[in-house]
Amino acid sequence: MKSNLTTLGPKADKDTVRRSNLSLVLRAVRDEGEREATRAGVAARVGLTRAAVSSLVEQLLDSGFLTESGKTFSGQAGRPGTALKVARTGPAGLGVEVNIDYVSVCVVDLAGTGRVRLTEHLDNRGAPPAEVLARAARIAARTLDSAAEQELFPVGVALALPGLVSGGAVRQAPNLGWNQVAAEELFAASLAALRPGSPELPVSSENEANLAALAELWFGGLDEIRSFLYLTGEIGVGGALVIDGELLRGAHGFAGEIGHVVVDAEGPECRCGSRGCLEQYAGQAALLRAAGIEETGSGIGVAELERRTRSGDERAVAAVVEAGRMLGRVLSGAVNLLDPDAVVLGGIYRGLMPWLSPPVDEELTGRVVSGLWSPRGGRLRASSVAGDAARGAAALVMQDVLTDPVAYAARVAG
Repeated sequence: MKSNLTTLGPKADKDTVRRSNLSLVLRAVRDEGEREATRAGVAARVGLTRAAVSSLVEQLLDSGFLTESGKTFSGQAGRPGTALKVARTGPAGLGVEVNIDYVSVCVVDLAGTGRVRLTEHLDNRGAPPAEVLARAARIAARTLDSAAEQELFPVGVALALPGLVSGGAVRQAPNLGWNQVAAEELFAASLAALRPGSPELPVSSENEANLAALAELWFGGLDEIRSFLYLTGEIGVGGALVIDGELLRGAHGFAGEIGHVVVDAEGPECRCGSRGCLEQYAGQAALLRAAGIEETGSGIGVAELERRTRSGDERAVAAVVEAGRMLGRVLSGAVNLLDPDAVVLGGIYRGLMPWLSPPVDEELTGRVVSGLWSPRGGRLRASSVAGDAARGAAALVMQDVLTDPVAYAARVAG
């Protein structure tokens, strides 16, 4: 009989335990954000002795991960503590979002704060993948120069890409016209050619909706919500699912492709090869077409849609309401199947929420079988401005540093 039990690894030695505890302490200080952390407070939070935490803090200070910033006073008896903060210089993450009509690059520091941002509106449809990724590399190179001026040095790059992303490649991105594109390899080669003599940065990649969902989880102020369905409206419609604070990728890494759920099998032909997919009714191109607005590929069309909707233009309002109905119908099936705490709408949907959310809520209220969905019940939310794919990508790079700061320090020393 085949066993599904995981083979136990070797017993952790002292070095492994210390590495783990260094990560624990660094994360505890980082999680305090703008609040002042002290050695005593960290010890109480992570369950280690004050002496153990003091030793770990000294190592993190010596390695440049933490800084001290004066004394804190709790109002209680005893010596005041020294305030601890994560360093604002040193290791950083670089996130590069390559989308249909723009490229956005972001650098975040250890605290997850966005420190540099460059965005260029580019029509990437139909362009050769190598050309698109070379453009992205040029923007990334300029971003790295700006980061260096702030004494920030990214330790890696994460690409946020539309479509099916796995194994360093875009398996399929219908709206870009990409199939089997070795995105990581092409981008890394372009970036290295622009920075001769500089250390090559490791490059990883992930679906852009997944990374936007992670940014929403980490920076979006979702309070106690740890399970949610995230939709991002762009040229297409991307989706991601977070369960108990973890991204659900699926057996092959392709979970969340809600934009290609079929609404009407006899509907318009989709770039994916099917017919009547959700994005043919609620994607950016479909919304602009229904509102009678020319799609320019520079973001101007979406701004015009918002302007017309705010002014009460009947055709624009009708287009958004109909898209909301279609979104609600598809989302109701997802909510019935997955039972998330909330549904978060990002991308172009965020600016359209006053007109989009009533029909979405109405469909969900009528179709979610648990009866737990109600209009204005707080489960349908607009994404925060912090929840974007480039920032999520950059923050994902920093997870490796936070998980094992010793390994990063060793690389720098080497």
